[in-house]
Amino acid sequence: MKDTIQRSKKNAIIELLENFPVVALTGARQVGKTTLAKHIAKEFYGKTLHLDLESPRDEGKLADPELFFERFDDHLIIIDEIQRRPDLFSILRSVIDRDRRPGRFLLLGSASPVLIRESSESLAGRITYEELTPFTWPEISAQYDIPRLWIQGGFPEAFLTDKKSYRQRWLQDYIRTLIERDLPMLGLNTDLGKLKNFLKMLAHQNGQLLNQENLARSVGVSSPTISKYLDYLEYAYIIRRLQPWHRNVKKRLVKSPKVYIRDTGVLHALLNIDSEESLRAHPAAGGSWEGFVLQQILATAPDTYSFYFYRTHQGAEADLVVVKDEKPLMCIDIKLNQSPKPSKGFHNVIEDNQTTRNAIITPGSDRYPVHEHIDVVGIEKFLENWSGEGESLID
Repeated sequence: MKDTIQRSKKNAIIELLENFPVVALTGARQVGKTTLAKHIAKEFYGKTLHLDLESPRDEGKLADPELFFERFDDHLIIIDEIQRRPDLFSILRSVIDRDRRPGRFLLLGSASPVLIRESSESLAGRITYEELTPFTWPEISAQYDIPRLWIQGGFPEAFLTDKKSYRQRWLQDYIRTLIERDLPMLGLNTDLGKLKNFLKMLAHQNGQLLNQENLARSVGVSSPTISKYLDYLEYAYIIRRLQPWHRNVKKRLVKSPKVYIRDTGVLHALLNIDSEESLRAHPAAGGSWEGFVLQQILATAPDTYSFYFYRTHQGAEADLVVVKDEKPLMCIDIKLNQSPKPSKGFHNVIEDNQTTRNAIITPGSDRYPVHEHIDVVGIEKFLENWSGEGESLID
């Protein structure tokens, strides 16, 4: 299963390598970047060389990186965990500027401040980015159902196992390694106990408005420290901050972002939830479903769309506003209820943003109208639209 999904993504990366000197494949740890790179190496039209910077032996080969790159200038050089060597970016720039052939480097990074800052400054105009996300519904729909992906999350090791004890152990180890090794390695030097408590607090407030001052008081750190925690967790693809849409200057709008744990498997591990039954009985169930749907939509949507939420101080609210060219195209409400009705606040959002195609997304599989401009749509049918397999809900 894992290899089948990786093969479906391989061609897109190879096409980018045929047009750019450097391709950066980013994403959270354990999401499958190395496995995908190995598929690419097998089928790439030229010679390839793979360096893993977590291996002392491979890292030692780059004692003189410029000489190494020149020696193997006829290879596609794959560099895994590139964020461990930020000094390489300026060297890559000079090497590439002497020879701008496409397909010279494939950089794999577990997204970090170092990777984003250094590559954008040193390799501007020479690099393109591709994010590898955990599994999405269109990738696994032929063999699995939505509840499994929602409960277990999309990390391959957690999703594919049928052993609950192994999944829970893997996810807890993932969180522990993130806190104790990965984030400190990226430069987040802090009290690890407070960072762990902060992450658990975020899990309990998943999908809620961010209140940094309250979080700072609860954790026992300053507000700037909370900002630093959020930045590093976002760079590592663990959380997502969804910004409010505030183009309507006539309305008093909420301006704080909402925060989500991106992968629901990680979220549920932080909440000690191990089954659909225990999740549905948990107060976090609605926020979990909202975050799951959000992740699925954003991971599979066209690049031309941007996403926000909308909330006024008078109570009008939409979980998601789809925007293209600074114009709202669709307002979305996300409900765990199988038979929801649009609220007055959702009608107000639609009126504020003048959108004519809007949706209430549910766990079901049906699609039916509940208002001239609002359809109730099951998550499966909605995602068919993003993947180009069904009737468009927007156009």
